[in-house]
Amino acid sequence: MGLRRKSREAALKIIYQREMSGYDIEECIKLYWENLNDIEEIKEFGNDLARGVLANLDKIDSVIASVSTNWSLNRMHKVDLCILRLAVFEMLFCMDIPLNVSINEAIELAKKFSSDDAKSFVNGLLARVADDLRKGGRT
Repeated sequence: MGLRRKSREAALKIIYQREMSGYDIEECIKLYWENLNDIEEIKEFGNDLARGVLANLDKIDSVIASVSTNWSLNRMHKVDLCILRLAVFEMLFCMDIPLNVSINEAIELAKKFSSDDAKSFVNGLLARVADDLRKGGRT
C-alpha cells in the first residue's frame, strides 16, 4: 500500500474520530498518532488532509449536499460522510491530485471501511462533484 493511501486511511480515522467524539481536530490528531510509530510522510499528509477537511467543512458539506438530492447529510452513514468529505476536500483544494485519483481512493476507503453499497454511493456522488468541477475548468 502506498504512502498516500496510508495517509488517507489515517486522515479518515482522524476525521471519523472527530465526528463521533466532537473533540478538537488537534486533539484527535494527537490521540490517533500517540501509540503509532508510522513514517513521517504518512503523518504529514494525513494530518494536512484531516486539518483541511475541518478547516473547510462548511464548503465541503455544501458541495456534498448540492449533489446529494435524495440524502441529507444527517441521514448518511458517518463513515461514508467522512469518506466523502475527505475526497471532496482533495477535489476542491488539492490541485496536484487528479479528480479520478480522489474518486478511486475514496472508493477503496469505502470498500475497506464501509458497507458493500457504500462504494456505489460514494462513486455516484463524487462523479457528480467531478462533473461540476470539470464544467468549471478543473481537470
